[in-house]
Amino acid sequence: MFWVLLLLLAWAFAGTACTRLCLAAVRAAALDTEATTAEREHDLTLYEAAFLCGGPARVADVTMVSMARQRRLLLAHTGWATVVDPAGRDEMEQSVIGAIGPAGQSRIAPVRARAAGAEAVRRLADRLVRAGLAVPDGAGATVGSAVRQVRAAASVVAVLGVTALLLPVHTGTPRLLVGLWFALPLTLSLSCLAIARFEVHPYSRWASPAGQRLLGALVRRPAGDERSFLTSVAVRGIRAIGEPQLRAAFTHRDQPWRE
Repeated sequence: MFWVLLLLLAWAFAGTACTRLCLAAVRAAALDTEATTAEREHDLTLYEAAFLCGGPARVADVTMVSMARQRRLLLAHTGWATVVDPAGRDEMEQSVIGAIGPAGQSRIAPVRARAAGAEAVRRLADRLVRAGLAVPDGAGATVGSAVRQVRAAASVVAVLGVTALLLPVHTGTPRLLVGLWFALPLTLSLSCLAIARFEVHPYSRWASPAGQRLLGALVRRPAGDERSFLTSVAVRGIRAIGEPQLRAAFTHRDQPWRE
């Protein structure tokens, strides 16, 4: 009867993951209800759109790309950032310049990390959370992470079921019945995934449902060339950068500096 222990494990994985998904969906729905007024009155800035799409790191990326496009920051294809204009025009740019340091030059990777953790980005996140457009930090599992947990649970249930079927059976329990028992937690997991796909898709780690709707409106909104370019970087990340030299600056792997 060792297969019964495997079945209990399967139910534990499936039940826990599905419960977390349900709780995450309920929290998302509550945020969506609270954000109705804010959604109607809020017009996303470029930095806010970047945060809702990719979090603090995306805000740092957009800030650096914007400064590079204005020739106030040099991003070399070798992975180095050099300050050209030390006067930041807003607090995000000041954070990037401060992250580069007094020498005026630094590797891009540590600059991105320090700028993403700056106080200006944390204040931006707090404003979006208060408006109901971003998922609160530490609010538990988001819908996206909960969906990944259910997917993992479904895989574990399938593996446990196959293991149980391969075990030698010393009782009168038919293997077909054993397989049917394991099909129950697997069906539960797959059903939760299907419901989540139709009800709460797309899944976002940063944006609440209201924030996702604003992002959709921002993408569809006509704008000038430069604004459209920066918006695409905010939404899609550095893969939206069409300039090979600029994209290479972000994708360059850190290597020891040589004179």
